Amino acid sequence: MTQGGAARRTVLGAAVLAAGTGMTSLAAGTASAASASAAGGGHGDKGHRGLPYPTVIGHRGASGYRPEHTLGSYRLALDLGADVVEQDLVPTRDGHLVCRHENEIGGTTDVADHPEFASRRTTKSVDGVSVTGWFTEDFTLAELKTLRAKERIPAVRQRNTLYDGQWAVPTFEEVLRWADREGRRRGERVWLHVETKHPSYFRGLGLGLEEPLARLLRRYGRDGRDAAVFLQSFEPSSIQRLSRLVSAPRVVLLSGAGTRPWDFEQAGDPRTVADLVKPEGLKWIAGFAQGIGPTMDLILPRDAAGRLGTPTTLVKDAHARGLLLHPYTARNENSFLPAEYRRGTDPAAYGDALGAFRTYFEQGIDGIFTDNPDTGLLAAEAFRPGRRPVNG
Repeated sequence: MTQGGAARRTVLGAAVLAAGTGMTSLAAGTASAASASAAGGGHGDKGHRGLPYPTVIGHRGASGYRPEHTLGSYRLALDLGADVVEQDLVPTRDGHLVCRHENEIGGTTDVADHPEFASRRTTKSVDGVSVTGWFTEDFTLAELKTLRAKERIPAVRQRNTLYDGQWAVPTFEEVLRWADREGRRRGERVWLHVETKHPSYFRGLGLGLEEPLARLLRRYGRDGRDAAVFLQSFEPSSIQRLSRLVSAPRVVLLSGAGTRPWDFEQAGDPRTVADLVKPEGLKWIAGFAQGIGPTMDLILPRDAAGRLGTPTTLVKDAHARGLLLHPYTARNENSFLPAEYRRGTDPAAYGDALGAFRTYFEQGIDGIFTDNPDTGLLAAEAFRPGRRPVNG
């Protein structure tokens, strides 16, 4: 059963209380037949085409209200009505996949407060960028589990620091078990949107992401064409590799027009994102993926003053090639909003986020990543059901 309308919404205060409590550790074990059913590989299912339109994707959970990539953030995203919940995957030294936006964890855990790990602080080149800190690939899972998650941007989201230390770093397998359990409890499938982070970098370390990810998806019944999961990456070769391992729907992420995917850099492929969003590039992507996840600027560019400009033809061009669009990332705070939607001068204050969301949805996008699923849902309801997009 698909959530929709008023049945989706919860009282925010109740959701805050529910997600504000610590969650017990998850028992080990393999997926049961019931788990596979909850994950959604059943015959006759519409798959991602059966999701509400436009789809609201909880970016790293409900990261506008909880420290990102924690079970508390994921659960709150569902409580606030998200249709899909996102995970970013990086490996530990012993090959476990864990949920962090980056492999550098100094900003999202309390690792700096652990003197036993002080010597692990180092500088590395990750996708051509020099990064200093602590890295998941230098920790075993047992060591990583001694750390606690914290708010990544406390200057903007000071209230989220209330929840620092409440949750550990989850493994992806723990998230799969959690999603199956939540699916049974809520009476509907819990959709996930799973990103492989820096896949070429990790493959070079002997810690390839795609094979262990595929094994987990098969174990928990999320490897089929109609499984309740999207697989995403900024590296097209990672999506191509996954396409040979599982049938779950796949999305190629696209950053700024002038950038090149890191696997292109390594392979000497001269194409940039600007080439990939042209009709020929989109045709190529459609050969191994079902969608794209562009930065919103590729759909609605901003001018020098930070205001939205004339829409591009990306939505129409992608749809013409059968690709869905899940752009990123919509947030409530002034510091992230287009200039015309900011209110006041405090960068951490909320602007006219609903107005911005509605403008995004009017472009005909199929869904959106957002740190604030409740805001996204409220705006999306004006476009559900049956209302067609401007550029569709």
